[in-house]
Parts: sequence; C-alpha cells; structure tokens
Amino acid sequence: MKAMVLNRLTTIAENKEPLVHVDMPEPVPEDNELLLKVSACGVCHTELDEIEGRTPPPKLPVVPGHQIVGRVTACGNRVTKFSMGDRVGVAWIHSTCGCCYLCTSGAENLCAAFKATGRDAHGGYAEFMTVDENFAYFIPEVFTDTQAAPLLCAGAIGYRSMQLSGIRDEQNLGLTGFGASAHLVLKMIRHKYPDTKIFVFARSKQEREFARQLGAAWAGDTAVQPPEMLDAIIDTTPAWKPIVRALKCLKPGGRLVINAIRKEESDKKALLTLDYAEHLWQEKEIKSVANVTRADVSEFLALAADIPIKPEVQEFKLQDANRALVELKQRKIRGAKVLKIS
Repeated sequence: MKAMVLNRLTTIAENKEPLVHVDMPEPVPEDNELLLKVSACGVCHTELDEIEGRTPPPKLPVVPGHQIVGRVTACGNRVTKFSMGDRVGVAWIHSTCGCCYLCTSGAENLCAAFKATGRDAHGGYAEFMTVDENFAYFIPEVFTDTQAAPLLCAGAIGYRSMQLSGIRDEQNLGLTGFGASAHLVLKMIRHKYPDTKIFVFARSKQEREFARQLGAAWAGDTAVQPPEMLDAIIDTTPAWKPIVRALKCLKPGGRLVINAIRKEESDKKALLTLDYAEHLWQEKEIKSVANVTRADVSEFLALAADIPIKPEVQEFKLQDANRALVELKQRKIRGAKVLKIS
C-alpha cells in the first residue's frame, strides 16, 4: 500500500518535505481489529508537533494522521460491532488501559497509558490501516468522507474545549486562532447558544473575513483589544503571546481554555510580561485541554449531524501531504485541510 511516513524528526523550516511517500505492506487486523480502506484523513497541527519533536512518536518510522474515515474491508475473529463495508471513523484516541481510576471515571483522555493514533500507532496517511473496534465510530450519513474527517479531531476537541469553557447563552466567547477547530466551534456555538456573541482573534486578514462570513460578531488581530470583555476564550494557537493577550480580555471570573497539545518555544518569553493584577487577578482561570475521550467523539458526531455542522474543507492528494503541512505551518488556513485518499 502507499503511505506517507515520518522517518526522522525535523523542522518545517529546514525540511519542506518531512514525510516520505513509500510502499508498505498492507496491515493485518488482530482478533478485535478492523482493517480499513482509508478514504480521507484530516491534516492537523498535531502532526507538526510530532514532526518537529514537541510530542515525538516513541518509535520511527510512523504513519501520521488521526482524523480518518474509511470502510471496513476485513474484520478480526472477535469483532462484533462492525461489518464488512461499514463506513467508520478513527480519532486521536487509539487506546487506553481501561482499568485505572481515570478510565473508569470518564477521564480516559488522561490515562497514563493513553496511546494516540498516528503517533503511538500507524495512522491514516495511508491507503489502509487497522483499528480496535472499540475505538472506531460509525459516521453519520449526512457527511461526505472529507467533511467527516475533520470532525474526528478538530470537531471533537473543539467540543471538549467548549464544554470546558463553561460558556452559556448570552455570554461573550473569544476564539484565538481560526483554523479547523475554531471554525467548527463557531458553528457549534451559534447553534447551541444563539445569543452568545463570538469574538475572533486571528493574524490573517483572510481568516478574519472568514470568521465574519460564518457569523462572528467581531474579528480582529490577536494584538487588538475587542470592543467588549469576554466571559471565556478558547485558544487554538501554537504560540504564547496570544495567551497573555487573551487573559487581558477576560471579565472577572473569566476562563481561558488552551486547546493545544504543545506550545512552540519561539515566543515563550512573552510569559514574562504577565502582570498579576492585569492578567490573572479577580479569579480568572486557565484550563488546558488534554486529548479526547470516546464519548467526546461520539457526542460531537451526533451533535454535528443534528445541526448539521459541515466543515469548510481544502482537499489534497495523499502524496501532497507535505504541501498541506507546510501551508498549515505558514497559517494558510481556510477551514480544514483533508487528504482525499480513495
């Protein structure tokens, strides 16, 4: 089978083609696994974090990709939930221990044995892949394959971020950064909380215009103070400066939710400008988002189908994955980037 493989850690600045297009043996499913013929796989900033070593794969080479839609072409002997031909999705959560206090209390995303698709196990930048049936999801019929792919990470992690923000109707919500996840959160908020105003912070003029088109009450540069103070802000940027600026925009008691698996080091000194009285006092809160649970994915897919939320998608061929990643690094973003594989 054809696949895009990461053989060594690097940076996009020094290597615009970090993934190699190769032939690999088609995987064989274990007893509880499905073999999927991959049709689409979303391109996520987390792949950049893997490639550049901020959350490095424990073993190389590895096939990246964790927003996967495919069809079942073979089933292991113990599979009971899916059948040949079923259209299923695969998300970031590949496996957990299933028995620790976190797993048994609904917080499997925090399990010490958490393994991620496309980092700890081969992912969806390939024509075929395997997945444990307990970590696969039926895809609602309302979505095409390329529309469904971003929902499995950008959508699910956006849903978890929204829940953690504690936002309620008629409150003000900020979105810092406006890529795949944030544009889905905007659509979700407009459905669930129609009287909530959404304020978008983005560096790119095109991203700001896109936010306005989707219904943002205001869109401005990340360095600009919005016209109103905010009850909650969800940050999806890889940088630190927006964190400091966001805290300044919160109302007393407001909450900043950081939706990022890692932050880059280039502007970390911005944290030294934090002023306790201006940025943190009056019971402001900072909360991070760590991974997703299977419940997050299932609940969001149902919500997205009900609304329905259909992401804006830019399609790329499998062999063009490097180009998609470079554009993502350069913040050339409108909606979500997706590899259309078959």
